[in-house]
Amino acid sequence: MSMNDMDAAFESDLIRFARDLVRIPSFSDKEGELARHIKDVMVSLGYDEVFIDRVGNVVGRIGSGEKTILFDSHMDTVEVNDADEWRVPPFSGEIVDGRLYGRGSVDMKSALAASVYGAALAKKRGMTGDKTVYVTGTVCEEFCDGENLKMLFTEHPIKPDWVIICEPSDNTVTLGHKGKAQVRLTTRGVSAHGSAPEKGVNAVYAMAGIIKRVEALNRRLSASGHPHGTIVLSDISCVSASLNAVPSECSIYLDRRMVPGESAETVRREMDELVRDKDAFWTVGTLRHTTWTGAELTYEPLHDPWSIGRDHPLTRACDRAYAHVWGTPPDRYDFWDFGTNAVTPVAMGIPTIGFGPGEYKLAHMRDENCEVGKILDACRFYAALIGEL
Repeated sequence: MSMNDMDAAFESDLIRFARDLVRIPSFSDKEGELARHIKDVMVSLGYDEVFIDRVGNVVGRIGSGEKTILFDSHMDTVEVNDADEWRVPPFSGEIVDGRLYGRGSVDMKSALAASVYGAALAKKRGMTGDKTVYVTGTVCEEFCDGENLKMLFTEHPIKPDWVIICEPSDNTVTLGHKGKAQVRLTTRGVSAHGSAPEKGVNAVYAMAGIIKRVEALNRRLSASGHPHGTIVLSDISCVSASLNAVPSECSIYLDRRMVPGESAETVRREMDELVRDKDAFWTVGTLRHTTWTGAELTYEPLHDPWSIGRDHPLTRACDRAYAHVWGTPPDRYDFWDFGTNAVTPVAMGIPTIGFGPGEYKLAHMRDENCEVGKILDACRFYAALIGEL
């Protein structure tokens, strides 16, 4: 059955939904209004079960077959601190020249809308009879990759056979992404009065040597070919008794991205080398967040890179679904350089792949926008993929 024959009313409702999602601000840990709206729309579309879990994820289910498919999109967005400088207001949900504008239009409310309607379309086409299809809108992904799904799978009897991460890929089948380590590195010093610095040990000066090592490590990584890993110092702070005292402690926060062939063990060796012969130590940069429901998330940002093979049955199913929508199988694939909720299903051994509308280089940017036609095409693809699995 052709997946290009959605009726005009269905298309109009889908785009209206995507616009409404953009119009509802949903910064991390503040996604409650959006979750409730998504739940209402899922109910109106005839989902068999819809609920909001303890941490605030909205979960919709269609069907109760043996094969279980999960489409995941996060609800949260980064904040807007420059609204007056946007050409199109960030929460207007306006469509200009065929593109939906606003915060989250790329990352990733267009995909969320397409997946909610894609599952409904598959049900409408009779493609869900032997399947259980879950669509999730998850919380706090911008800070805590995968912790949302980890909590969902822990607290509910959901174990997908396949997971589709709907992050923006410009409607390109995406076979994996880089790993990530976020590390806090701390040097110890000895406090002394600012008028007698020779009596102390300045922790910031000790950190200066480590920072040079970080710079050198990034140069080596960048020179290792393509793709390559990266490391960046993203924050620095110190502890001092006063502005008239030698700092007794200095900390930096490092963001390390890993490519296939690198691993968490690679990062551990690098961190040990960075603090070598210094009075210093490093720890994984644990993050803690309280979700909009009051649930606590504790996130350990240390994840290996992952990829799925081109010959994997899930990839081949994506190829067939792609051909249903565009007439030919894909001639290229992508590999994200950022982290996603995929880290949880991948760690559980669940075959996972990525696909979503929007150019990810526009995410988090002023005048973020997504082509409307690609939202519709993504919906068709999701429905076709359900039929192929």
